[in-house]
Amino acid sequence: MQPTDCMGLQFANPVGLAAGLDKNGEYIDALAELGFGFIEVGTVTPKPQAGNDKPRLFRLKQADAIINRMGFNNHGVDYLIDNVQRCKYKGNIGINIGKNAATPVEQAADDYVYCLERVYPHASYITVNISSPNTKNLRDLQSGEALTALLYTIKNRHSQLASEYGFYVPLVLKVAPDLEPEQIDYIAKQLIDFEIDGLIATNTTLKRTGVEDLPDGDQAGGLSGRPVSHTSTQILHQFAEQLEDKVTLIGVGGIDSGEKAVKKIKAGAELVQLYTGLIYRGPGLVQSCVQAIGGYYDAIEGQ
Repeated sequence: MQPTDCMGLQFANPVGLAAGLDKNGEYIDALAELGFGFIEVGTVTPKPQAGNDKPRLFRLKQADAIINRMGFNNHGVDYLIDNVQRCKYKGNIGINIGKNAATPVEQAADDYVYCLERVYPHASYITVNISSPNTKNLRDLQSGEALTALLYTIKNRHSQLASEYGFYVPLVLKVAPDLEPEQIDYIAKQLIDFEIDGLIATNTTLKRTGVEDLPDGDQAGGLSGRPVSHTSTQILHQFAEQLEDKVTLIGVGGIDSGEKAVKKIKAGAELVQLYTGLIYRGPGLVQSCVQAIGGYYDAIEGQ
């Protein structure tokens, strides 16, 4: 075990489940048995939606990768809350929120606030997902005035909720790996200015480096797994340099071994999350990552 304290929370260990695997919070207790230090559910939207047309999920086994274009398929925020309330798991549960596909991007803040208000008393932390490539124009919210306006609205309501409930729930932003240096600089400044508690780096990529010639390698959607590992770690490191420990970093993307998990920690992450690696490596990956990270910290302390 490697307990980790960050964002005002204590995590039993720093290895969590990334959002997307349990969109509706239906399997929290079963997933907890795998030894995760925390579980993130969602992405959830205000209203239920079917997501994109099938087929929408493709395994690229030769590359230990997945391409998905799910499109935030979920049963709606109220359904997820019911499941979170019923679960017996006592560890930290992050709830990942998004916007409905039918909501114009100009009105996205309304959807995020709607979800924020409902999940606030039930979440250990709340993730604002503006980085999925599978909802039209969603990634536009990562840039410039759109990001500033969104964070202003969300953070304002978030502060009100903290006052109303008398307790503080950390707020986290999840970003894409397909960012230019100037975008990273801008996002980092906004995170500090709006006192956002955490950053998840990264979501899936639109690039196809390493899978171009594989069956289904040209499918539309976000690519996850081993091919995104290096890029996501680079983005994580660039954010770490900009943020200088002012924001908790959560590393995700291509972790399929304890060594890869340690690379995220070395790049600046305090926590890591698994998804595609878990699909290919199985439940044993969780403990492999916990042990590797623990060994890394022990080695540092012993120096």
